[in-house]
Amino acid sequence: MKTIRKILLAAAAVALSLPASAQFLGKEENPIGTFAKGTVFLSPKPTSMTRYTAPNKPHWKLSEILASHRGQSDWVQPIIRNKDQEADYISMAPGKKTKEMMYPDDRLVFIVWDGSIKVSIAGHEPFVATKGFMVNVPFRNLFTLENVGSTPALRFEVRQVGSVPLYPVSETPDAVKGMTYTRVTNLTGPAKEKESNPIYVDYMKEFNGTDKPYGGKFVWDDHFTSNILRGKGAPVPGDEKKGHFHVGWTEFWFIMEGHIGIKIEGEKYFVTDPGDIMTAAQGRWHRAGNDPSAPWSTRVPFNPRPPILHNFDADEK
Repeated sequence: MKTIRKILLAAAAVALSLPASAQFLGKEENPIGTFAKGTVFLSPKPTSMTRYTAPNKPHWKLSEILASHRGQSDWVQPIIRNKDQEADYISMAPGKKTKEMMYPDDRLVFIVWDGSIKVSIAGHEPFVATKGFMVNVPFRNLFTLENVGSTPALRFEVRQVGSVPLYPVSETPDAVKGMTYTRVTNLTGPAKEKESNPIYVDYMKEFNGTDKPYGGKFVWDDHFTSNILRGKGAPVPGDEKKGHFHVGWTEFWFIMEGHIGIKIEGEKYFVTDPGDIMTAAQGRWHRAGNDPSAPWSTRVPFNPRPPILHNFDADEK
């Protein structure tokens, strides 16, 4: 019995020490029910299609972004600006390190797409994130990012609108228009992240090159949703298949693998490549799928609520 107990304790210790990459991947804590089949509602939808305003557009091609910054090591390319979330492609030169900071009430999420970034989050073991790492920084956790490679490090970073970082007194804050940094103390401390929200997922290790479909979460809270949607290539439906729309939110996706195709109301069907970003403006019909030009494809959606309502055309055949 003592031997068995030792084995069980050792196994538990190993599980608890797993870097949050796979241990809790897919565990969902926001259960929802279903309406009775055939139930029809009347949903508001913009009479005129929501316009794309810069920097937002249906399709950001990574190849074009990189070409526009050729010869540069440090740069920021704004990608998403809407009422709820903002996102940028950010490149860091070798040896560069961010200032230590924390976000007060919202998590920060990013996907590394090139290079090697050492991620140091207070209360967690530092780790080096390489291409395909999906990283989750809980709110009120001090952190730094450092390029420890020999080439520029590229990441796609998503933040909540209005979330401005705080800094320890040892740092000089970056200026924020209309704000003055003031010495304060805080009673409410760092977020204790749910086990179901991993600090990181090593996508290339977990999924790339496998025959593993997946349709679960990456991180969820009441103000942020990001999933991993992976599947086999499939035939493209006709344009008469509208897909769905969201009443109050704009949805965007990072393409992790393969080729995702999408039909957005008012736009022609187009196909994306890994590293690209596609965006369906608030209230527009959209239908995304795994284009048949790749055996497996993966998209990572970002939304401001868990899970957002999907409205389908009740009269579509």
